[in-house]
Amino acid sequence: MLNLSASNRLRIGRYSEHNRIYLLTTNTAGRQPVFSDFALGRLVASQFSVAEEMGIASTLAWVVMPDHFHWLIELKRGSLGELMQRTKSLSTKAVNLSTGRQASLWQSGFHDRALRREEDLVKLARYIVANPLRAGLVKKLGDYPLWDAIWV
Repeated sequence: MLNLSASNRLRIGRYSEHNRIYLLTTNTAGRQPVFSDFALGRLVASQFSVAEEMGIASTLAWVVMPDHFHWLIELKRGSLGELMQRTKSLSTKAVNLSTGRQASLWQSGFHDRALRREEDLVKLARYIVANPLRAGLVKKLGDYPLWDAIWV
């Protein structure tokens, strides 16, 4: 019997299609609430901008929660694996440089969901950025600093 790790199971059937919209999610190692420090969360968010500037992905919405992030993108070039590897690697370097830590920041693997064009992207973006409200981190969305959406 084949025994696959959770991160390998996440990769089975993954297909990266350019100009397709994806919801990407990944967790910190051990679900540590690293981004309760908003300055460290900003270091992750800056990598979303880098991917956009490099023409790899267009960012539609994102939220950085204390122990994970959700990122709604349109993939422009490369693969989802390459995008996430680059984002996680560069954000780890930035956080480790800022804090002096040398630990791994992220769990291996990530979750992706390809979206159909007819799905209501504005509704999904609102759901993504409302994560801090549902988690009870803030009373109103404007009080949480680690989110953005092109429609809001």
